Amino acid sequence: MGGTFNPIHYAHLLSAEQVYDRLDFDKVLFVPSARPPHKDNGDIIDSEHRYQMALLATSGNSHFEVSRIELERTGTSYAIQTVKELQKQYGSDCTLAWIIGADSLIEFKIWKDFDELLDICQFIATTRPSYNLDNVPPTLRDRVQIFPVTGVDISATEIRRHVRQGLSIRYLVPEAVRRYIDQHKLYK
Repeated sequence: MGGTFNPIHYAHLLSAEQVYDRLDFDKVLFVPSARPPHKDNGDIIDSEHRYQMALLATSGNSHFEVSRIELERTGTSYAIQTVKELQKQYGSDCTLAWIIGADSLIEFKIWKDFDELLDICQFIATTRPSYNLDNVPPTLRDRVQIFPVTGVDISATEIRRHVRQGLSIRYLVPEAVRRYIDQHKLYK
């Protein structure tokens, strides 16, 4: 599951758990993007904080892991590079699937080498209650697996706004993540 995880929240975790459970994967690898090319980097906190929060959020779940693969690579974080590195790491007999939120599909065609990426890796797009899949071009919808998950409409944007406004984020993020955000004074 790739993303900025800025911050990681319960919708990420629920989506990952339901994909793992229903599609019978061996594990879910969370891959925080270090330097995403299509995001406003001014609103993204340091990748090390996002990695640490992902570790806190996934601890206690034996089939979740967090990878530093993009944090350890220099330059812009491209999914195509990550998938190719993971293929080398896990071997040719391993089938990789990339989990993204369906709302990310609208910008998918600007991803580096997106056609090749779809050829070498299965993409699973998890639904979101407030997102209309009609926004996604049919040619792209036909190449990914649309995966309905329990309707939890939590967004990292909303969480960051809550923090800036001094509102509670309890029950939007795991308690350990909430404490980490508070301790490090993130998103203020």
